[in-house]
Amino acid sequence: MTENNKVSKTDEEWKKVLTPEQYRVCRKKETERPFTGKYYYSKDKGVYKCSCCGNELFDSKTKFDSRTGWPSFWDPINNANIKCVSDNSLGMTRTEVLCSKCDAHLGHVFDDGPNPTNLRYCINSASLDLEKKDE
Repeated sequence: MTENNKVSKTDEEWKKVLTPEQYRVCRKKETERPFTGKYYYSKDKGVYKCSCCGNELFDSKTKFDSRTGWPSFWDPINNANIKCVSDNSLGMTRTEVLCSKCDAHLGHVFDDGPNPTNLRYCINSASLDLEKKDE
């Protein structure tokens, strides 16, 4: 179901279209183990999209090696394609990153990234699909 360009599905509908890992990470806000995600080591060029709805999230040009164990980016393709909310789980305050179109949990953003933004969007591979492009 789409409402104002938003994607809305029941848990059962999400379970039918996502892998178990994608469902746990994107819909239940779990985190994949560090250094295990399919895009952590990737140097492929292209656009990283939400694995739930296809919303364009990050360009490979902004990906960098943060040595944290998760794919990291210093800027989203468009700020309107993500939303950031306060996350007080685990006894600390962090900023959670969600897909603005389907509310999938993507990861968290931190202020210890490289120039020009000084941001590190630490994103789970399970929440991403890479549309490869030759450049």
